[in-house]
Amino acid sequence: MNSKGQSALMSPLLQLHLSILLFGGTALFSALIPLPATEITAYRAAIASLVLGSLVLYRRGHLKLMRYRDYGVITLLGVIVGLHWVTYFASMQASSVAIGMIAFFTYPVMTVIAEPLSKKQLPKAADLVSAMVVLAGIALLVPTPSLSDNLTQGVALGIISAALFTARNLIQKRWFSGYDGPTTMAYQTGVAALMLLPFCTQAPTELDGSGLGLLLLLAIIFTALPHALMSQSLRHLAAKTVSLVGCLQPLYGVSLAALVLAQWPDARTLAGGVLVVCAALFETHQQSRAQGKKAR
Repeated sequence: MNSKGQSALMSPLLQLHLSILLFGGTALFSALIPLPATEITAYRAAIASLVLGSLVLYRRGHLKLMRYRDYGVITLLGVIVGLHWVTYFASMQASSVAIGMIAFFTYPVMTVIAEPLSKKQLPKAADLVSAMVVLAGIALLVPTPSLSDNLTQGVALGIISAALFTARNLIQKRWFSGYDGPTTMAYQTGVAALMLLPFCTQAPTELDGSGLGLLLLLAIIFTALPHALMSQSLRHLAAKTVSLVGCLQPLYGVSLAALVLAQWPDARTLAGGVLVVCAALFETHQQSRAQGKKAR
């Protein structure tokens, strides 16, 4: 392969890795921005919606959806995304970035269990084994569960966030798959902002210059940009590649939290994370193989 071909191959891969790195980095802002999870989500969604909406208008010249039904579907998706982000940040604020991300990353296994059930089919035995591995990983995160314990609350909120993310992905795949990433997220973040802004008790103007800068950084660089990058990379890369690289998100997030926030995970957290991420990698690989066979 000549250098021009290699460059063409590497560019989408670099875009994909950068988008996953940025998605992993969103977890840092749960500790860096001095606001509750609801406020962080509402202002992040509002800014990201304006940026993504402007990008779509620049590319397509309009934001219209193809069918009236789609407006109802995207409203539901936006509500789910808003709740998902609130519980995602709240999970990390209650415990730590590492625990919140690991608990959230149970969603790939949730997906392979929930998807066949939604079609009135039974999950495969291998998927049930993966679910048991994930449960073992979660048990390592919370050795002595107690609802009054911040650690338990963090794990519980992370799992709720994962369930919401799973529901959003399944609904989007079934009823809203005809739109690109920026268009989908422009609407979803807009709906999420409209839903959450009335519940905000602290205005962003109460933040100092550093806090406002971090909020803009989260919304533009760590939300709008990775969605645009991933949408671009999907045009050139196989879905299998995108899914497998996506499993690096907890590694990126936990590593950034250790370096930036000095939140170093202990041995139990690392062991639980290894179990959860390995199960996610296995299920992602299995799904990719199945899709590859169907395409032949």
